[in-house]
Amino acid sequence: MSSIKEFEILKHLGKGSYSNVYKVKRKTDGKFYAMKKVKLPKLSQKERKNSLNEVRILASIQHPYIISYKDAFYDNNSRTLCIVMEFAGSGDLLNKIKSMKSRRKYFSEDKIWMYLIQMIKAIKTLHEMKILHRDLKSANVFISEDE
Repeated sequence: MSSIKEFEILKHLGKGSYSNVYKVKRKTDGKFYAMKKVKLPKLSQKERKNSLNEVRILASIQHPYIISYKDAFYDNNSRTLCIVMEFAGSGDLLNKIKSMKSRRKYFSEDKIWMYLIQMIKAIKTLHEMKILHRDLKSANVFISEDE
């Protein structure tokens, strides 16, 4: 099990109601990850249970189009559950759309089909595992750096 001391926090990536997500670098090997820090004291008992369940679900899924789970641990100093996940170097689809719009450019039809097919394959995998994603939106579709 890891600890917060093993990671260097590089950049704030996003914020949820009870969590923040950071780009981090593991000091031992220099690899980049996304770290979600969930503020457990602010959560109800049910929400805490859901957060721990999220970790179990993430750990059980291995699919090329679903962000992979790497580790989870509790940080006593910040009183947060830290969930370490694969880092998607090109950000999320919402920001990609905004970027294209601001430059007055369009996605190629091939790129749109590629994103759509990958999302459908990921959702199909979740549904086959009896998992329902309750927050599907372009901000939650992450794009790897090689895209």
